[in-house]
Amino acid sequence: MPKDQEPAYAPKEEDAVLPETIARNEKTVNEKFWNKIGRLAASIPFAEDAIAAYYCAMDSNTPTHVKGILLAALAYFIMPMDALPDLLPFLGFTDDAAVIAIALSKIRQHMKPEHREQARTKLDELKGGHMEKAKA
Repeated sequence: MPKDQEPAYAPKEEDAVLPETIARNEKTVNEKFWNKIGRLAASIPFAEDAIAAYYCAMDSNTPTHVKGILLAALAYFIMPMDALPDLLPFLGFTDDAAVIAIALSKIRQHMKPEHREQARTKLDELKGGHMEKAKA
């Protein structure tokens, strides 16, 4: 997606790749990502993309600028207040999905098959755990 067509709420690439921004976003993602995705994995259609983005961002072979873009998108997903509050039925995660999709389109050549496979495996695990909790 061309930069002039990206939504205003999407993290800006030039800011996302600054070392201090990467460090701040990485801290946020490391502290809060698995809790949020664990609660929502069974109910959001972009869960696999978010988890694949996480694995790509945490891969030591991923270039720094790619890591910055992905961490900015994941930090946006984690934020409690964003352009569309997540509590709004049907609309709440639309902006999060768009931000993650934009980030993935920018870094697609760096997303490895193993990131996708790790994401599918983890998503199956999370959905299984969610289903077990729902049964209890």
